[in-house]
Amino acid sequence: MILYINSCVRENSRTDRLARAVLDKMGKYTELYLPDEDLKPLTAQMLDKRTELLAGNDLNDQMFYYAHQFSNAEKIVISAPFWDGSFPSLLKVYIENIYAVGIVSRYDERGTPIGMCKASELVYVTTAGGKYIPDFSFDYIKALAEGCFGIKNTRLVMAEMLDIEGMDAEKILREAIASI
Repeated sequence: MILYINSCVRENSRTDRLARAVLDKMGKYTELYLPDEDLKPLTAQMLDKRTELLAGNDLNDQMFYYAHQFSNAEKIVISAPFWDGSFPSLLKVYIENIYAVGIVSRYDERGTPIGMCKASELVYVTTAGGKYIPDFSFDYIKALAEGCFGIKNTRLVMAEMLDIEGMDAEKILREAIASI
């Protein structure tokens, strides 16, 4: 299964448009549209519940639905517009909710995370109004995918400079789509 994690909140999102062009090349997919999900930042109560469930190896609780979905995906596409030097906060909330030791990763005897995800590839798709800087967006997702989740093949698909005066945003987007 290809899992499409869509964190684009705007109607007619350029990032979503670019991501769907990627998905068209990949085949049938399951979309998880984050704005429609009941995702919440982890609270002390939620963390206590998660800790208790993980300690008891009770990994089938509904709390771990997204973690299992992510871990079992064969390929993953994440669409995330470049906002304020990063990605939408809803994507971070999603990551908090999927990071369950025993489902997406485990630790070796030295405390190093060992990935447990099945995905052979993670594609991160973004667009930026100005110059794209991956430090706190793609680089963060890539570090998690490769270093914690066990997804060794990560790649970035992006279009930048879309809101700069004198630039042809539609042409830039078409060229990015053509290069997929």
